Amino acid sequence: CSDRSVRRARDAPRVAAGAHSKPGRNTMATAADRFNINSQLEHLQSRYVGTGHADTNRFEWAVNIHRDSYASYYGHHTMLQYFAIAENESIGRVKYNMMQKMLLPCGLPPEREEE
Repeated sequence: CSDRSVRRARDAPRVAAGAHSKPGRNTMATAADRFNINSQLEHLQSRYVGTGHADTNRFEWAVNIHRDSYASYYGHHTMLQYFAIAENESIGRVKYNMMQKMLLPCGLPPEREEE
């Protein structure tokens, strides 16, 4: 038994009890913390399209996820090679198919209910 394993076993109960947390710091979120988090989220949502907003429905969210995924695959040549081998197609054909799928990745949008 090494000295290192003894030290780990000795320190384990103290670490599990939360000895590394800051003394006097309450782990519950205060109203100011929640406001700060919400304001940061609103800033991200206004700046980046893919982060959604309060009125984002399931279809729009899925379209954003699919388009982000295809854009990432398109930008990483090794992923294109992988897809080309798996589909038994050329890399150019895989790129073309991905660009076509980015137009309507989840099909036509559902009919909106009128309010």
